Parts: sequence; structure tokens; C-alpha cells
Amino acid sequence: MHIVVCIKQVPDSAQIRIHPVTNTIMRQGVPAIINPFDLFSLEEALRIKDKVGARVTVLTMGPPMAETSLRKALSLGADDAVLLTDRKFAGSDTLATSYALTSAIKKLSEEETVDLVFCGKQTVDGDTAQVGPGIATRLGFQQLTYITKIESIDQGAKEIVVHRRSEGGVQVLKTALPCMITMLEGTNTIRFGKMDDMFRAARYGLKTWNKDTTGAEETKVGLKGSPTVVSKVFVPKPRAQKATMVEAESPTAEAQAAAAVDAILGAQPKLADELLARAAAGL
Repeated sequence: MHIVVCIKQVPDSAQIRIHPVTNTIMRQGVPAIINPFDLFSLEEALRIKDKVGARVTVLTMGPPMAETSLRKALSLGADDAVLLTDRKFAGSDTLATSYALTSAIKKLSEEETVDLVFCGKQTVDGDTAQVGPGIATRLGFQQLTYITKIESIDQGAKEIVVHRRSEGGVQVLKTALPCMITMLEGTNTIRFGKMDDMFRAARYGLKTWNKDTTGAEETKVGLKGSPTVVSKVFVPKPRAQKATMVEAESPTAEAQAAAAVDAILGAQPKLADELLARAAAGL
């Protein structure tokens, strides 16, 4: 079994700052980490490896500095790593990113058929949750999103049974391999790397691929292949209005509620008129 885990190197969201003039993200001095949601998918792939002896390949698209995230994944137990980097990938939106990653996965399939693709539920910098499903659509794989548990994998029958969280509860789904899975956060505990894997990660010769290696079309990657346009990024202005203390005639709940309602209606006279009109109409 061959499993591909797609990860992304992102700025640590806890330390992101916005430039006060340009309103752009200030990445200088902000540490880069593996997207936290991707780690849960990586851990699940490694658990499958522990059970059935699968081969786990980690794939990322980004600048050369993304190598550190790949080596981190190798230190946790992944077998191989591929860095997809090319200046022509710069500015890719989710459509172009899913195309570039799909091209790399197809290239990996030439060496060994890919049975499972894992992606994080979403990234902390983009929050779109579109790349994983985009990859599945381009590959023609079944897509299993918001998965909380992998119940079983039958390699002989090429079937997988998973638990999926939905608004109404938990769905138990069975589908055929190959498929794409996105794991929910908190579904497992990410392991610590073993010393042997850490040494291997430090010595590992990363595979570095570009557009030409994967055969990706130039018009479908980077800005040329990205129909999404971000018109503006800004920080919401803080409200200048201060909080008002509402004093009630007595400490009872009824008096405090009445005082709060009077204060709200006093500040919003149109709301008071609307409520009176609705009451008169019997609504």
C-alpha cells in the first residue's frame, strides 16, 4: 500500500502580524510550521503504516525553505518526501495548487500505485478546505472528508470503512480504494519522533521536483492558472464606542432584564418602533 500525505508549511498563526500601512501579512520573523491540521492526517497515515506495512510519502508545494517541514515529517516516521517547488507555482490559488499537487501524485503513481491520499481538513492561513477535494476530483478518487476514525482497511477487497462527523451525528461509510481522506483535528495524538528516524531525516536526500518534472501545464499553475482574486486584506477597525453600565432599580433578575431592554430600545429607537408594529400586527 502506498499512501501520499499532502502537507503545507504555514506561518505560525499565533504570531502573525498585519502591516499597519499595506494591510498585508508580515512574515518576517514569524516561524514556519507544518499546518496543524495536516499533522493529524500524517499521524493517521503512519498508524496505517504500523498496521499493514504501508509506504508513506510526504508531498508539499512551496519555496525551498519548506524542506524543514518535510524533514520534520520524515523524523516522525514517513518513508519518502517530495518538495514541489518552482517560481512558476508562485501565486497559486486552491485551483492551481490542487492541479500542481495532482500532477506530482500522478508522477509518484508511475513508481508505485497510490492507494490513499491524506490531506489536512484545511490550512490555518487560507482556511478554504478546497485543496483536498480538488485533488480527489482531479484524480477521480472517492473523497472522505471530516473523518474522525478509520475503522478498517481491507487490502484484498480494496475497501475502507471510516467514521465521518456530520451535523446529524456520525456516518459510517464504506468505499473502494483509492480514495482521498481529510482528518478532523483532535482525532488522534501526534507521536514523538524516534531517534533513528530523526537521524535518517537529517541525512535524507529530498526529491525536488518542478513544473517540468511533473509535466504540469504552465497555464494551469501560478497566477496564470488562478482565477481567484484577493481585492483587499485589512484589519477591522476597533470600535470607539465604550461599554455602558446599565443600572437597575433593584438586584432582581426581572429589574435587571427590564433595565437592559430599556437601554437597548433607547439606543435603537427604530427597533422599538418595529417591535411595536409587529406586536400590533400579531406577529
